[in-house]
Amino acid sequence: MRTHYAGQVDDKLDGKTVKLAGWVHETRDLGGILFILLRDRTGISQLTIKKKETPELAENAKHFVKETAIMCEGKVTKNKQAPKGVEIHPTNITMAGKVYKKVPLDVTDKVPAEIDTRLDARFIDLRRAKPSAIMRVRATAQSAFREKLMELGCQEINPPTIVSTATEGGADLFHVQYFEKDAFLAQSPQLYKQLALVGGMDRVFMITTIFRAEKHNTTTHLNEVTQMDAEISFTDDEGAMDVLEKTFLHILEVVSKERKEDLKLLESEVKPLKKIKRFTYDHVLEKLKGEYDVEWGHDFPKEAEQKMPSLLGEEAFFITKWPTQVRAFYSMPFEDEPKKCRAFDLMYKGLEISSGAQRIHDPELLVKALKTRGLNPEDFESYVDAFRYGAPPHAGWSIGSERLTMQLTGQKNIRECALFPRDRHRLLP
Repeated sequence: MRTHYAGQVDDKLDGKTVKLAGWVHETRDLGGILFILLRDRTGISQLTIKKKETPELAENAKHFVKETAIMCEGKVTKNKQAPKGVEIHPTNITMAGKVYKKVPLDVTDKVPAEIDTRLDARFIDLRRAKPSAIMRVRATAQSAFREKLMELGCQEINPPTIVSTATEGGADLFHVQYFEKDAFLAQSPQLYKQLALVGGMDRVFMITTIFRAEKHNTTTHLNEVTQMDAEISFTDDEGAMDVLEKTFLHILEVVSKERKEDLKLLESEVKPLKKIKRFTYDHVLEKLKGEYDVEWGHDFPKEAEQKMPSLLGEEAFFITKWPTQVRAFYSMPFEDEPKKCRAFDLMYKGLEISSGAQRIHDPELLVKALKTRGLNPEDFESYVDAFRYGAPPHAGWSIGSERLTMQLTGQKNIRECALFPRDRHRLLP
């Protein structure tokens, strides 16, 4: 139904016949000439209809309202006043999809709409230039993630999202009825990517959906999240950070090169970096003193995270050697200082976008860690038992795709970075 996208039509095609397909972005009737701006995912092309030359075509086209889906065949002609210096003189225009109801928001952005209005009609909102650009940046980041980890010798896996018990402990789980059994939507692929390593897969990665039944209403949390995870055998926290650093730097490089126009539209800047510095939890705590005091053993609140880039002089950095009590039960404590563990966070532009750790692979230590957190080891018996058959030391991490996209594109609300976001109140569309 098309030979080209709008973004491919330029003066090099002058005199050529092309077929385009998309939506009516705007129309302008100047008496003797009718202009239709045809929009597709790549941009906009101007269709110029001279009424005297093609009266039947003009009569048909003047009934196309905004957001009508159309297909067009015509000749490309140079015109300095038209977008990209060319216009198309149609020989045929066909209505492919009629507009039956009033479009709930202005796709041209001349009349702004509130975020809830836009998300209620997300399938229309995605036709706007900015949401479309955000989704392209996200897709490019995920592609770069997969590309780098495959280059580093990792194998992609697909863990289950229906589980029999909490994967990270806690009560914030979505309960589901699994035939005659009780089950839950997975909080994390954590246990299963570890089991893959116990199974000898050595290096794995995944892009998977996880669910958190937390009743929050913030601009940085969702209840359905896409995680980009990696897990590596025979390494520690430092080795895992090395892999994460290489992967993250590759994402920045690819996004900055391939999504220049989208980033410009979104008024966001992504700078390629050469290295990511590592600061201990204690060092960051000391740097925050006087600006935002945090008690040792507590996580950093959002306001403190936002101050870190200016205090540390780094746009992206690791926070290492966390207090054991604030990290997941499977985080490996230091032998000589068990109150601290081999966990880390990756911060980017004042927000945590990734966290990870070396995992406990000794079953006795794992049982002890579960009991310390008030968790019943019997509920995790199948998980713990897997480490009784020669489990390798291993470490890994997870990047939140929506959070990463939020920081890459300069958005203030994470809902802008999910295709169809799910939060405490939103289940449609």
